[in-house]
Amino acid sequence: MVASPPEHHRHSATDATEGPAEHRQPVTAPAPAPRVATPLLGPDDPPPATTLNQDADGPLLLVCDHASRAIPRLLGDLGLPEEQLCRHIAYDIGAAEVTRRLADRFGAAAVLSGFSRLVIDPNRDLDDPTAIPVVSDDVVIPGNRALDAEAQAQRVEALFKPYHAAVAAAVSAIRARGQVPVMVSVHSFTPAMRGVARPWHIGVLWDNDPRLPVPLIEALKTDGRWCVGDNQPYSGRGTLGGTVETHATPAGYPNVLLEVRQDLIATPEGAALWAQVIGDALEPLLALPSLATIRHYPRA
Repeated sequence: MVASPPEHHRHSATDATEGPAEHRQPVTAPAPAPRVATPLLGPDDPPPATTLNQDADGPLLLVCDHASRAIPRLLGDLGLPEEQLCRHIAYDIGAAEVTRRLADRFGAAAVLSGFSRLVIDPNRDLDDPTAIPVVSDDVVIPGNRALDAEAQAQRVEALFKPYHAAVAAAVSAIRARGQVPVMVSVHSFTPAMRGVARPWHIGVLWDNDPRLPVPLIEALKTDGRWCVGDNQPYSGRGTLGGTVETHATPAGYPNVLLEVRQDLIATPEGAALWAQVIGDALEPLLALPSLATIRHYPRA
């Protein structure tokens, strides 16, 4: 007598027409595990922002959006030679040193960016195509070409947001003391652009709030040594997405953006001189009653 086959091996005459046979093992490969992105910043990278004088007790807040030319190690050199990474396209030459010296003079809080604006520019709206520039001053940035959404988001999360969080925290600390923040943003500009010389030693950029920039322009002019640009070499009118427009203007805090010519502050001696020039002009203005109030100046 022949034993009957196991139950799961039995077939009827109609099995072939009733659909595929049951399989105890999967017939397709399992779904791949989700890819874990490598963190943009490693242990050898600097922080995305540095805050000086966190225990400051005054209303002055200095910010330096383009303080550093550092690039995360994961991104290498963005495909650029060293000589390009030393130029203004990578950072604001001299601006960090001026900011640090002003912070020392006033015992003021200061927030400095930790990475090159070639990686992501914290002084831009994220919808601005120059926030992660593909071309800067006619120089193509190979490492920024054809970035997918994930790579862009990684830079936003690792660099852009932490910098602005540091600025917001510094603003909140001043407000917690019952003071109105006075924001001074420090930048630098090239002596010439596209072959056209720029005569200004310093530019004072502002939008509709005159409380700090107007008397500061007058104080700098009174010195008699400097060519002072009123919204030159750039204009602060109607700009969107910058640090000042994000943290000061909408809240009604007095503010100004300074542009110092790079050849004047490219050395420690030059930065020291200009920190003194700016500090001497700024110091008496910080006592103005108008700066201790919140006041909105709506745009037209």
